[in-house]
Amino acid sequence: MYTVKKLSTLAGVSVRTLHYYDQIGLLKPAKIAENGYRQYDDAALMRLQQILFYRELDFKLKDIKKLLDTPDFEQVSALENHWDALWARLARTERLIRTVEDTISHLKGEKEMSKKKLFAAFSEEEEAKYAKKAEEQYDPETVRASNRKWKNYSAEKKQAVLDEGNQVYVDMIAAMPQGADSPEAQACVERWRAHMDYFWTPNLEQLVGLATMYGQSPDFKANFDAMHPDLAGFMREAVTIYVTDQR
Repeated sequence: MYTVKKLSTLAGVSVRTLHYYDQIGLLKPAKIAENGYRQYDDAALMRLQQILFYRELDFKLKDIKKLLDTPDFEQVSALENHWDALWARLARTERLIRTVEDTISHLKGEKEMSKKKLFAAFSEEEEAKYAKKAEEQYDPETVRASNRKWKNYSAEKKQAVLDEGNQVYVDMIAAMPQGADSPEAQACVERWRAHMDYFWTPNLEQLVGLATMYGQSPDFKANFDAMHPDLAGFMREAVTIYVTDQR
């Protein structure tokens, strides 16, 4: 067993943070000793590791709790998904490092660097890859209009939209034990459909196409797998049911 102080030292988080995690029900001690001290077992250590991984991936505490408390949460699968997501982040970080190094060399006059390469590692370049994939499936002008709409949002608006989308997926994971045709899952699909309006308004057939692409495109699937290994497939099933009911 570990006291809160020992766990704090072992995990590199403050005692205050552990107390707060206990307060909100995110990480409860295995038991409270007679002297009132919190005591944590190995299961608590593994749960804390999951919490820290999800925090590293920018998940909110309330969403982490919902994910970890999902009845079918499987630790090994979650770790495998963290592995994929962190390697993807590492690859992006390495691209950023190379860009910084090349820019320093360029400014020192040691090497020439094209204007395009100055920004090669940043998000607009990554967004273009997604846009190209979408244009292969949908009307190119619709996709370009969607990109223009997104770029016109402020940074605060973009973050709010992303947070709303993440919440839909977290709630979808929580609904998975009830089944794709459950009221809970179908309510999530309705929220997801409404969320799409921030970008564009797909028709029913395109909704299924989007949900299918989430599971087939390696880039999209990696993001979904980081949340839950079955989310992409469950999403497609739930969306298909939703579209069928709408016709």
